[in-house]
Amino acid sequence: MKSSRLRRRVLGAAAVTVLAGAGVLVGAPAAVAKANFLAIDKVTLHEPGLQVKVTYSCDTGINHQLVANATKPHQNGPGESTAAGTLKRDKLVCDYGSHTAKVTMRPAASSQFAKGDKVKVTIFYFDDDGFSYAHEEKVSVL
Repeated sequence: MKSSRLRRRVLGAAAVTVLAGAGVLVGAPAAVAKANFLAIDKVTLHEPGLQVKVTYSCDTGINHQLVANATKPHQNGPGESTAAGTLKRDKLVCDYGSHTAKVTMRPAASSQFAKGDKVKVTIFYFDDDGFSYAHEEKVSVL
């Protein structure tokens, strides 16, 4: 009898430990898992270039900017159209929560974008040390 009582106590203590660990994981803020997240919501014409609406999330205290680049796919050589824009770190709200922002991209010299054009947009974070991360890419028709 003593061995089965001891066995039940050990199993009970193990079950409590597992449940307590699961409770900690369930209670952890979900936003932590979304830190440094990027998503492209919409790409539109915005004179003189393009504008991209993004959803982002970033860690507090991070020193980076959000960069957006656009190109017309399958165009090589001198006729390639490109545009770029940034959101500086003081325009980003980094509190682990999800936020939306619009990045205005200015076209390079001799680049043109028009309604119906297919463009590939890439967004990413760029830090002071020159590293880029959290790349997201989307092809859209203007």
